[in-house]
Amino acid sequence: MLPQPPKELITYFGEHFPKIQQFGALLVDQGITRGLIGPREADRIWDRHLANCAAVCEVLPHKGVILDLGSGAGLPGIVIAIMRPSQQVVLLESLQRRVNWLTEVAELLGLKNVTVVRGRAGERLDLPPVVAITARAVASLDKLMAWSAPILPDGGSLYALKGDDLPEEIAAIREGKDAKKLAREWQLNRIETWNNLPTIPGITPTNIVKVPRR
Repeated sequence: MLPQPPKELITYFGEHFPKIQQFGALLVDQGITRGLIGPREADRIWDRHLANCAAVCEVLPHKGVILDLGSGAGLPGIVIAIMRPSQQVVLLESLQRRVNWLTEVAELLGLKNVTVVRGRAGERLDLPPVVAITARAVASLDKLMAWSAPILPDGGSLYALKGDDLPEEIAAIREGKDAKKLAREWQLNRIETWNNLPTIPGITPTNIVKVPRR
């Protein structure tokens, strides 16, 4: 059963709360049954997942197509689609069972702005031009950049939701053996980070890094 969220979080989501709540209920029911999230995540679905993902909407561009890389259970892709109903959101996922889940969720929630695509970054895919790529709990930052580069045009940016090891991951791409190659493809001098980006007091904050593409 979906736990009751704090009143402040209901206010935070505003008009989008009913669909966010419906998505949360699907996650703690079918999402657990189908192995998309662990059973222990039910009690912290608001804090660790829904609110955590919503924070990226504070910094994403308001125009253009957003692609969620390795969308999995739909975190953050489905949350972004709910919060940004006027923007098209592409959910890119390689596993068919997750593609099925994402398609069903989008239909159940009436998310007309969602397109689900089965595939991996780097494959020849029929994708619309995107302005931003998001990723959460998918891979290290250097791998995300390598996978995003073929999809993201010049002027677009990767937005990665990361853990507390974010500073070490940024240092690794600036100082690693492939740093020069990455510098040719990405504007490493313009990396922006939002550490502990909050939604409401008492909710686990989110760490986000933005890496612009040349």
